[in-house]
Amino acid sequence: MKKIICSLFLVFLSFFVIFKDSLAFNDPLSTPNNIYGIGIINYSDLKDASYLVNSTGGDWGYVTIVITKEQRDKNIWQDFFDEARKLHIIPIVRVATKFDGKNWETPNIKDIDSWVNFFNSLNWVIENRYIVIGNESNHSKEWGGKINPEEYALYLKTFSERLKNSNKDYFILPAGLDQAATNSIITMDEKIYIQRMVKSIPNIFDYIDGLNSHSYPNPNFLGAETAIGRKSIRGYEWELSLIKSFGVTKKLPVFITETGWVRTIKNEEIITKKFKYAFTSVWSKDPQIVAVTPFILNYGQDPFFEFSWKNIDGSFFNVYNEIKSINKIAGLPIQKIEGEIIINFLNPFGSPNTLRRGYFIAKNTGQNIWSNLNIKIIDEEKEENSVIGISKLYIEPNKSGLVVYTLKFPEKAGTYDLKLGLFVENKRIGNIFEGSIISIETPVEKDNNLSDLINVTITKFYNFLSLTFSLGSKMLK
Repeated sequence: MKKIICSLFLVFLSFFVIFKDSLAFNDPLSTPNNIYGIGIINYSDLKDASYLVNSTGGDWGYVTIVITKEQRDKNIWQDFFDEARKLHIIPIVRVATKFDGKNWETPNIKDIDSWVNFFNSLNWVIENRYIVIGNESNHSKEWGGKINPEEYALYLKTFSERLKNSNKDYFILPAGLDQAATNSIITMDEKIYIQRMVKSIPNIFDYIDGLNSHSYPNPNFLGAETAIGRKSIRGYEWELSLIKSFGVTKKLPVFITETGWVRTIKNEEIITKKFKYAFTSVWSKDPQIVAVTPFILNYGQDPFFEFSWKNIDGSFFNVYNEIKSINKIAGLPIQKIEGEIIINFLNPFGSPNTLRRGYFIAKNTGQNIWSNLNIKIIDEEKEENSVIGISKLYIEPNKSGLVVYTLKFPEKAGTYDLKLGLFVENKRIGNIFEGSIISIETPVEKDNNLSDLINVTITKFYNFLSLTFSLGSKMLK
């Protein structure tokens, strides 16, 4: 009986831990958020995307990008994330299999662990790790040539569980479904598809953290920007209502990862106005929307050139410049601030009311970039900070750097305690450096004074240290 009770307790505890972890990500709408985004297919499109979504007051916009199982190269994607970090772009990553010429291969649950390991090997841009599991799986071509809501539900559930059990920061989004699909050999009505998912796994919505919507203006991607309901740019509202009908009460942040009008020579100006209306009068007015990433920034060939915002000659269609000109919000996503102090050097001797340089060698193990804009050194021993300046610095994640600061010695001779802390965004990095400085009255005429000799010697050593570190900083990664 005791064994049974213990087993039940462990099952309950494990459920509690998983449930707790599943809620551990940050609510993306709890801080200022810039909903503007764009879909891209290439690393090289990041800069153009940033000029679009972070323009006119905007910051930290979004991109949706696909990673296939054949593209899982850690170095390539870490470079992508690092560039996105510099450009203040938040990636929404969609998982894909392999296209065999006709269909996308059916995902295999056995491959999930390799995906989890790959994603965990990367230093993500922000704390929330946005992952989209699959794409329009109510189309047979997206699921190995067949439609199987039950298989997709199991795949989504399993993928979500394994991601969240490995790291609490994953934010899981389901495949965006085609709202306009009908029941046929190659497509299935979205409502029926979701009903079958729920019948197969009744609590399937416990395994997602937001709604991923493909709210295209149909029919034929030419619908009115003022239309409402299913098959419109507000189709996500119909999807939320459908999900609610299954008894789901939790609020699901909305990510519109695909939307857009078909462009022709005759309607280019018309769809530009439609997009402007959609962004300024619909999507940005809805407090439940996190991101809108229209399909697509740059696709220079069939079958999607008519959706592309960039022309074959490298110029942009009017819609790009129009959306770029719209006033936007500066987002403030949460990033992990972590690091370590490798060593601190400080010349403890100086004359009263003089300046001395000190050096921290620090490693950035978090997600944000350290610079003069967000880093400071505080002497916690004094009400008035004795550290009066920090030299220019720039330390990216996974790299070490030399932090040079200027310390002002007290006006009177004596021994003074110091408690120096390195802070990034007001969070202390590593331990407090505790020590003492000695302020010595030094007669000017005595060139061989011991204090002067020590100061000169240590200063030369610091200069050597600074040069050596700048030349060999790569060795400290």
